[in-house]
Amino acid sequence: ATGDAVLWIQAQERAAAALWKARLNRVRFRLPAAGKALADTMRTALAHVLINLAGPALQPGARAYARSWIRDGALTSEALLRLGSEQAVREFADGFAPHQFANGKVPCCVDRRGADPVPENDSQGEWIYLVDRYYRFARDTPWLRSMWPGVSRAVSYMESLRLQERGARNAGPERVAYFGLMPPSISHEGYSDRPAYSYWDDFWSLTGYRGAVEIADSLGRRDDARAIAMQRDEFRGDLHNSIRASMARHRIDFIPGSADRGDFDATSTTIALSPGDGASLPQEWVRATFERYWREFVARRDARDWDAYTPYEVRAIGAFVRLGWRERAGELLEFFMADRRPAGWNQWAEVVGREARKPRFIGDMPHGWVASDFIRSALDLFAYERGADRSMVLAAGVPLAWMDGAGVGMEGLRTPWGTLGYTLRREASRLVLTVPSGSALPPGGLVFPWPLAQPPRCARLQGRQVRFDGGEIRITRIPAQLVVELKETCGSLRRRPARPSA
Repeated sequence: ATGDAVLWIQAQERAAAALWKARLNRVRFRLPAAGKALADTMRTALAHVLINLAGPALQPGARAYARSWIRDGALTSEALLRLGSEQAVREFADGFAPHQFANGKVPCCVDRRGADPVPENDSQGEWIYLVDRYYRFARDTPWLRSMWPGVSRAVSYMESLRLQERGARNAGPERVAYFGLMPPSISHEGYSDRPAYSYWDDFWSLTGYRGAVEIADSLGRRDDARAIAMQRDEFRGDLHNSIRASMARHRIDFIPGSADRGDFDATSTTIALSPGDGASLPQEWVRATFERYWREFVARRDARDWDAYTPYEVRAIGAFVRLGWRERAGELLEFFMADRRPAGWNQWAEVVGREARKPRFIGDMPHGWVASDFIRSALDLFAYERGADRSMVLAAGVPLAWMDGAGVGMEGLRTPWGTLGYTLRREASRLVLTVPSGSALPPGGLVFPWPLAQPPRCARLQGRQVRFDGGEIRITRIPAQLVVELKETCGSLRRRPARPSA
């Protein structure tokens, strides 16, 4: 009957709505009105990534980009893991694994025709990173053990590549900047005209070496871990020497996009900070790179005479948060959020033009990789993993204005050590951070960087006075409450004279 069909359709609609609400709200935010668009856009971006799934394949789009790249798949998987979509990551990894070549080479791209044989030397590092990250969140040791042969072959293939560039040919002054790097490739789309010694490949390869050491350690393969650690350290030394030589050759003070071209590409260099461990790089190089990006961003924004850009630039938000540039990160966020098209649809194209109606190539819209880059940077505002001390840094990018009144709250964020939540609010005379029972506690603790310009008068953690060490307080016990007085002192906490014994 017609009535029965209508009821059935309505029931299916309710079930589908409930399913999507559950999938998109595993991590929950409590934000002021000014932050509502950010939370809504994160949920929409997650939906776009999941909608573009084709079976197990993560795809940037459903039209021009209906293929599965390991490059964007690895970064998209990181976003999915943090938002609680582990199953999609597991299925992507399982689906991509059989396409690895016998020699260990990982294809850059897979579609219904099979694996793409084009050599893109970032792929091995991205594959190892994907395997390592899934394990860190899921802790599935049997699965990790099943992936080890492929990880081991990928490391061996990376070794064969870098050793090609460690010979006498690159020992002279004209080619010393290429010594020990990954060979030239076109993995970076900007180098499709001619293969380049792309640092994008090298930063990903270093990330792969680091992940392989972690995997070997987790499986109790101590000899393998030691051997790969030696390869990692040698490669890292060659990479740093190369950057230094390239900067000198091209007379620049920033990290170039490639050793041979000496070009500026801060969007690609963000990979050195996340998922890479930027702490190992000289910080003057890192800061000079992103100071230049900031100057060029401000000039473009204020002149309003730019033509187009790719929203992969949203990665710079996360980079700025890691550099401690809270206000600058907020200005980037405001600019990029204004370029959603249409704004209410919470989406970006692969290419955004200043003139919205000017005909141009825009790629797929929405674009899944751009969506995942936004998710990762947006989450970094609230919490990010710091590899140098194995800690989680809290609220390093939360705008100060959002802390007023009821403040901000977050719960359910996935980390390699469990779920994380906290509330943070600024009252008239104090700042209060509360981390509830059951929240994740990484080995290095939870780190809260001081967000205000004026130094704190007094800080109490669990009721006891503490000091900001280098502008940070480290929380090593859960539940926790940090109360920072803005206008008072800790006079009431001074040690009282001991009472005489009876």
